[in-house]
Amino acid sequence: MKVDQQKEGAIYAALSYMMWGVVPVYWKFLQGVGAIEILAQRVLWSFVFMLVLLMFMKKWQAFLDYVKNIMGNPKLFTALLTASLLVTANWGVFIWAVNSGRILDTSLGYYINPLVSVLLGVIVLKEKLSGAQIISFLLAGIGVLILGIHFGTIPWISLVLAMTFGLYGLAKKMIKAESAIGLTLETMMVTPLALGYLIYLMNRSEMQFFTDGSTSLLLVGGGIATALPLLYFAKGAEKIPLSMLGIFQYIAPTLSLLIGVFVYHESFTKAHLLAFLFIWSALAVYTLSITKWGQASARRFKGKGNIGA
Repeated sequence: MKVDQQKEGAIYAALSYMMWGVVPVYWKFLQGVGAIEILAQRVLWSFVFMLVLLMFMKKWQAFLDYVKNIMGNPKLFTALLTASLLVTANWGVFIWAVNSGRILDTSLGYYINPLVSVLLGVIVLKEKLSGAQIISFLLAGIGVLILGIHFGTIPWISLVLAMTFGLYGLAKKMIKAESAIGLTLETMMVTPLALGYLIYLMNRSEMQFFTDGSTSLLLVGGGIATALPLLYFAKGAEKIPLSMLGIFQYIAPTLSLLIGVFVYHESFTKAHLLAFLFIWSALAVYTLSITKWGQASARRFKGKGNIGA
């Protein structure tokens, strides 16, 4: 039974990361719409879709209870607002980058993200770095430096995506809400901003939502495209080990990289190749360090060191 559950969990997790990996194709269909409007529509329809989904999942009362809890807890409210603003910023930069022909930058950002999360754990939660993790940071740092030197600018899109998502994960540690309820709460917090911007566009007759039926459907569908992979991810995360989940997370940026290069013909230079080789090496070292085999090897090495001392 446990093996079957792990297989099911692996399928859900893989599907979620595959969806995240191919989502740039979806936003490319909306290239004629402004990035901020796409973001506002994404927030609004994600919230609407999640409200409907909570009713079907019979989690409406749990959602209302959590809302009441937030209203009476300023610390929790602040954490939720922070998480909401961070994930909205992440979505906005991602959409803008994709529709500006910068899919490779988004791919790099999500490759770096796991290492940024570890770094935030060290800085904020006072966690200790292992030797393997230190090597990972040095390798990834060299990769980012190569791109900076070659192009004469810091890869800010990649770093902003990695930082906002890393900080978002940190804020969510304080919220501790079930994934469907969590996404509903996060979109609820920023929906008033989204609605305000859409009303502003409507008053100026600049909103693209009503231009044609296909555009309207794609904008509404952005809510489903946002929520569905997250729900699949939650189902997968319940049934498979964290180490397996950590390996699956590289599916998304790898698919985005391939789509950027082979579908949209973004320039992949020798500098890109060298930088990505360093970052892939960093991720290989990091991933190995969080597997049972890697942890057992580290303990054996440490034990030998103690005997020698």
